Parts: sequence; structure tokens; C-alpha cells
Amino acid sequence: MPVSSTSLLLNPHSYDPEHFDAETRRVLRATIDWLEAGGLAKLTSEYHAHSWYPDFLEFVAKEKVFATLMTPARDAGGDADKRWDTARVAAMSEVLGFYGLSYWYPWQVTCLGLGPVWQSDNDAARARAAAALDGGGVAAFGLSEREHGADIYASDMVLTPNGDGTFRANGGKYYIGNGNVAQTVSVFGRIDGVEGPDQYVFFYADSTHPNYHLVQNVVPSQNYVSEFRLEDYPVTPEDVLHTGEAAFSAALNTVNVGKFNLCFGAIGLATHGFYESIAHAHHRVLYGKPVTAMSHVRAGFVEAYARLIAGKLFSDRAIDYFRSAGPEDRRYLLFNPVTKMKVTTEGERVMQLLGDIVAAKGFEKDNFIAIAKYDTTCLPRLEGTVAVNLALVLKFMPAYLFQPEIFEPVPTRQDAADDAFLWNQGPARGLGKIRFHDWRAAYAAAADVPNVAVFTEQAEAFVELLMTAPPADAQLGDLDFTLAVGELFTLIVYGQLILEQAALLDLEKDVLDEIFAVFVRDFSAGAIALHGKAASTEAQQAWALGAIRKPVLDEDAHERVWQQVLSLADAYRMNP
Repeated sequence: MPVSSTSLLLNPHSYDPEHFDAETRRVLRATIDWLEAGGLAKLTSEYHAHSWYPDFLEFVAKEKVFATLMTPARDAGGDADKRWDTARVAAMSEVLGFYGLSYWYPWQVTCLGLGPVWQSDNDAARARAAAALDGGGVAAFGLSEREHGADIYASDMVLTPNGDGTFRANGGKYYIGNGNVAQTVSVFGRIDGVEGPDQYVFFYADSTHPNYHLVQNVVPSQNYVSEFRLEDYPVTPEDVLHTGEAAFSAALNTVNVGKFNLCFGAIGLATHGFYESIAHAHHRVLYGKPVTAMSHVRAGFVEAYARLIAGKLFSDRAIDYFRSAGPEDRRYLLFNPVTKMKVTTEGERVMQLLGDIVAAKGFEKDNFIAIAKYDTTCLPRLEGTVAVNLALVLKFMPAYLFQPEIFEPVPTRQDAADDAFLWNQGPARGLGKIRFHDWRAAYAAAADVPNVAVFTEQAEAFVELLMTAPPADAQLGDLDFTLAVGELFTLIVYGQLILEQAALLDLEKDVLDEIFAVFVRDFSAGAIALHGKAASTEAQQAWALGAIRKPVLDEDAHERVWQQVLSLADAYRMNP
């Protein structure tokens, strides 16, 4: 029997992920229960008051939430419940996101802060981080700077050699989450007097050290996103995590792993926002009818639902590629930037659609809708960096579209295994050598779904564009133009993994068709955007107009999807 799409959405009232082991289920359930016990009034009031959350961190310490889920098996000291398991890391990311970025963010930046440590061969530093985590500590990722952002080529954090193998670190870091309390702070810098790649270094710092100076929280938020300065901070060989090219790779590989959490944070936020929005709209009566009786309201809800389910399908399937990765299979490096920029952007679009429906309700201080509306805007910009990730996605386009190779099918990965490769990815280069399986296979398998067939026509048209009217060298140097191309390509990649996950689940066809109706419209809008670019040629403009399609409309199927949406009106309300 096909799986109902509503079962894919997190519902705290019934949440029990039976595919996980007992301890994982306990930690996830305990987290939900703690947040529900606090209630919506406490959550919203503390969010708007920008209140720091020591009670949450005390809960994390008591239940060893971060320690259990973010300590690799190598550093677990024989504790069988500790491992780095991407499936359960993703599950916790979604749970915390469901209650807002205030709870998701300290988890997320702890993941990033631990990345350079878990990639290091410095056993002393690893043991120190594991002990701090086990004691309830959090971590911070000291990469970005006020003047240079995350430009790791231009760091002003300088380590001066003392002549005895030790260093003095001086410089500042900016936009560093958890920087006010983290005992494990992975700091990126450069060694004075050294040129080229050999100058780079990652080292371990502690926010409680007297030479670590906290300057300010740079955002008006419940989270503490710090500016800090190190002044003659002592760095010994036991503090050095990486040097040279390895430090550079550690920064990029940490982002590869840590920012995968973005998509699940967005899904959690949008799911909670969806529950509140459909409940409000359906129980509100205007002109003698429920708001949900209005056709434009129904259309908005169905589109928002389709986008939300699509993001969930893609992200869940991406987990499998992360967990199955190895030196000979790095396909996850394409799917990762798609999760960072596409799924997070879709989360924002879901809340925009819902915001248009609930109107003034979405600005009130005592509901979650206002929180989800704002927080979903943060992920594509503060963490997802859409333009950067679109540019990265384009690096994979030739191999993905034109050079498919045969791979064994990647299974669903919910097994209790330690994902050791993710902290042993090796040098961050060679992206052009990565190969993919044939993207057409997933589309062919779903050709009986009307709007999948229409979207497949558009995907094939995109391939034709690249063969008959490809971007010229000057266009390739025009980021505004190439990003428009990247948006179209991303839709093809996005659709592939959605179809793979739908097939694995045996997802109902009505919802899949609705998802691809949205994609047909999105692709058509993207083609029009390409047509309007200053750099587009006449041939490319003609192609763009020819790529526009109208989705197939099945009114009965659309109504069935609407009834699923409507069934969520009383499915969940947070404890007041």
C-alpha cells in the first residue's frame, strides 16, 4: 500500500522513529518532551526577549544529547551508544528546528566546531573535546572574521612562533556561534612569516581562558553569535589540529558535514509553521465560511505542502549518499550544496506561502508562525549562502548530465553505523573527477506520473540547450547569468533524489504529481528569467520560450491532496 505523505512529517505527539536503536529514540523523545513541557508561551516569550537558554544547555548536559549523537565511535571510550550517525544527527536537527533556530543553532555550531577536531590526528585534542562534550559542553567554529567573512585565504588571526614549538595567537573572529561558552573552539589562522598553503593552521582554544576575550553578541537574538579576540593566546603542539593544506581541507570538509544540518532545520521550522497555519486558517470563519473554503487559500496550502514534502524527500535520500560515501563515491558533494541552498530556500518559500494566507496572524508574538517566518529567512542567507552553493553545483554539471557511470544502487541507510569516512574525506579537491549514475533512470521509472513526464521534457530541453547554445566564455564569467543556469540544473538534481526516495517509500502518486507540477512551473519561471538576462543570446532566448510548459491538471488528484492537507488542521498543537 502506498505511503501517505502526511506520515513523513514530524508530529511530536506521535513521534517514535522505530528504525533507530533504543538509546537514540530515548534521546530524541526526551528532547521533544523537554521542549513540549516548556510550552509555547515560554518558547515565544523567550524568543522575542532574546533570552539566553542555560536551561536548555543544562538539559543537553544531563541527557548527554550532544555527547551521544556527536561523538565518533573512535572517541567514545567504548560507549556503544556514541557514534557519528548521519541519520540520527539529521533527525535531531529536524526536531530542534521544529522548535526554532534558538534550539537548533547551538547544536549546529557545535557540530561545526567539532569538525576540525574529529578530522585531526591529534589524540590529545580529540580526547579533550570528547571529555568536554561528555560533560555537557558545546563547541564553536572560529572561521569567519569581520573584515573577510569566511574568506579563508585572508585570515588576520596570526600565530607568532615563540621559537620553542609554541605560538602566540592574536586576532579576532566574528559571527561565531556559542563563542561565549564553548570549551572547544576550533580556530582558523595563519602562521606569521610563512607563505603559501603552509601558513594555514587550525588550533584548539577555550572560551574560559583568560587570553580569550569576548567582545559582543553581534546579532539581536536569543542565540549568542559572538565576536571574540585572542590576545597572546598560548598555543602548544597539543592544541594544533591541522597545518598547511590539511587545515584548508579541514575547513571545507567541516562545512560539507556540518551544514548538511541546514536542510533539516528548515524542514522542522516549516513543518511546525504549517501545522499552526492550517489550524488557524481552517478554524477561522470569514463571510460565513472557513478560510480554507477559498480557492486561492487551498492552492497556496497545496503548493506549500508539495514544497515541504519535496524538501523532506530530497533530504532523506541525501542521507543515504552521505552514509554510503567513500573515496570512490563522493556524489554527496553535489547533493550537499543542494540541501544547503535549495531545501533551505524552499523552507522559506513554504513560509512565504503560508504567511500570505494567515496574514496578520503571522506577525503576532504568541504563535510559532512568526518565528518560522523569520527563522526560515536566516538559513539560505546566514548559513546556506545561495550564490556560493549554486556556483559549486555548476562544477558538477558536465559530469552529471553527460558522463554517467554505473553504480550499485545506494540503499536506505538507517543502520546503527559510525560514518567514519565523513571525518576522513581527504583533500578538498578533485570535484571535476566525481562521477554520477544516470539521472534519467529515476525519471524514466516515474514516467507514468503526468507531471514527471512534463518535467522530464524540460530536463531534456536543458540538455539540448547545453549542446546547441551553451554559455560562451564571456557568459561563464558573468555570475548573474550562470546562476540562472544553475537554478535550472539544480531542479533536475533535486527532482532525481525526490523520485528515488518516493520509489523507495512507494509514495502515493497524487502527491508526487503535485510536487512535479510545482517544478514544471518553477522551471518555466527559471527559463523566463534566463531569457531576460542581459547576457542571453537570441538562440538562448528562443530556447527559453520553447522550454515553457503548463503542468497537467488532474482535479480529482488535486482534491485528494487537498484533503490530506486539511487532515493536518487538528493533527498537532504545541503544549501551551
